[in-house]
Amino acid sequence: MKIISWLRLQLKRSFDRIRNENLKKNALQAIPFWIASIITGLAAVLYTKLFVAAEDVTMFIFNHHAWLLFIVSPACFVLAWWLVQRFSPYARGSGIPQVMAAIQISSPKTSQVIDKLLGFRIIVVKVASSLVMAVGGGAIGREGPTIQIATSIYKIVYQLLPKWWPKIAKKNMMVTGAAAGLAAAFNTPLGGIVFAIEELTKTHFSYYKTAIFSSVIIAGLSAQALLGPYLYLGYPKVDNLSGYIFLGVALVAIISGLCGSAMSKLVLFISAFKARFKFHWQHVVYVIICALILVSMAFFIDKGALGSGKDIMQKTLFTPDKYVAWYTPLLRIGGTLVSFTTGAAGGIFAPALGAGASVGSLIAGWFKVSDNNANMLILAGMVGFLTGVTRSPFTSVILVLEMTDRHNVIFHLILAGMIASLVSILIDKHSLYDHLKVQYIKELNDTNTTNLDELHELNDTNFTNSGESHELKSTNSTN
Repeated sequence: MKIISWLRLQLKRSFDRIRNENLKKNALQAIPFWIASIITGLAAVLYTKLFVAAEDVTMFIFNHHAWLLFIVSPACFVLAWWLVQRFSPYARGSGIPQVMAAIQISSPKTSQVIDKLLGFRIIVVKVASSLVMAVGGGAIGREGPTIQIATSIYKIVYQLLPKWWPKIAKKNMMVTGAAAGLAAAFNTPLGGIVFAIEELTKTHFSYYKTAIFSSVIIAGLSAQALLGPYLYLGYPKVDNLSGYIFLGVALVAIISGLCGSAMSKLVLFISAFKARFKFHWQHVVYVIICALILVSMAFFIDKGALGSGKDIMQKTLFTPDKYVAWYTPLLRIGGTLVSFTTGAAGGIFAPALGAGASVGSLIAGWFKVSDNNANMLILAGMVGFLTGVTRSPFTSVILVLEMTDRHNVIFHLILAGMIASLVSILIDKHSLYDHLKVQYIKELNDTNTTNLDELHELNDTNFTNSGESHELKSTNSTN
C-alpha cells in the first residue's frame, strides 16, 4: 500500500505541473480507461490460452482413454460448482447477466452490492471454475466470463483512483469494460461496441462513446500484440451464392431462433426446479448426473457434445464435411443445458454459436446445397441461434461478420438476425440474460440486510420500464 500511495503522490505532482486545466482533466479521465484496457487485453489472452489448453486436455483424454471421462467429468463438474458456491456465488454462469445487473443498479448507495457481482474474487473464481469445467468437457464458452472479468478489472481500476482524481461515472467504466472484454475475447471491436449499445445500457451513446472506442481499440491491440491479428474462425467461402439462398436463410433463421429461445426457456425451467433444492447434496447429485449425461452423449453418440462448439463451426465451414447428423443439434443443445445449469462458471456465447452452426449445417444437408450455400446457411444458423438466446440481432450479426470477415453477406445475416428476433418472441418476450439479470437482482434484494429502495424499484420495473434511460450522474470528459 505504501508503494501505491507513493505512486499516487508522484502522479499528482507530475500532473500538477500541467498548466492547461482542460488538458490535465481530459488526460486524467482518459488514463484509467487506457490502463484498464491494457490489463483487459492481457488478461483475455492469458485466459484464452488457458481455456484452449483445458479443452485440449479433454480431447486428449477422450482420444486415448475415453472411459476416464466418466470419472474425470463428474469430479470436475462438482469441483467447479463447489468453487463457485464456496467462494463467490455470483461468479456462476456466463457473467453477462451479472454485468447487466451491476450496470442497472449502479449508484453510490449500491457499491457494496456491486462488489458481490464484480471484483478480484470474481475474477479468480470465474477463471478457476470455468477452466475446471472445460477440463471436464463442459459445453461452455469463455466469452461471457471474459466480459465479467473485464468489467471487474475496470471496476477495480476505478476503485483505486485517489480522491483528488477528476470524477468518472462508475457506470461508464463498467459499460466500457464489458465492451472491451467482448472485443478482446472474440477479436471483434465493432461487436464490442454494438454489444454495449444494444445489450448493456439504454443511456445515450454520446455519454461514453469516446471511452468505449479508445478502450476497445487498446484492449484489442493489446490482445493482438500477443496473439497476432487473427479471426476467431477464418474465411469461409460464401461467394457465388444462389439467388434462392435468401429463402434458405429465412428458414434457418426461423428454426435456429426458435431453438435458441426454447433452450433459454429450458435453462430457466431447470433453474426454477433447482431453486427448490434445500440441501447441498441435492445440488451435488444434480451436477454429477449432468456430467454423466454429457459424457454418455459423447461416448456413445458423438464427441461433438463436448466443449465450446468451436470445433463444429470450423469443421462445417472449412472442410468438405459440410453436413452434420440429425442428432448433432440435439447434442449441442443438450450439452449446453447440462453444463450451463450446473451452477459452475461458463459462458453460453460460443455454445450458442456452435448449436446454431449445427442447425444451419443440418438444414443445408436436407436440401443438398452447394458448399458455398451451405456455409451461408451455417453462418445464418449461428446468427439466428445466438439471437434467440440474447435477443440482440445486430450484436450477433456483427460478431459473425467480424469472426469471418465476410462482409459481402451482411444483408443475408441481418435478415437472419431480424427473423430470428421476431420468431423468438413466440416462445418468450425476453432474453435469457434479461431473466437471469432479474433473478440476480432479486437475490441481492433478498440477501442484503440494508433496505435498498432503489434496488427494489429497479427490480420491480425492470421489464415494464426497460426502454427508459438512466442518465449518468457524471459525464466522462473524454467524450
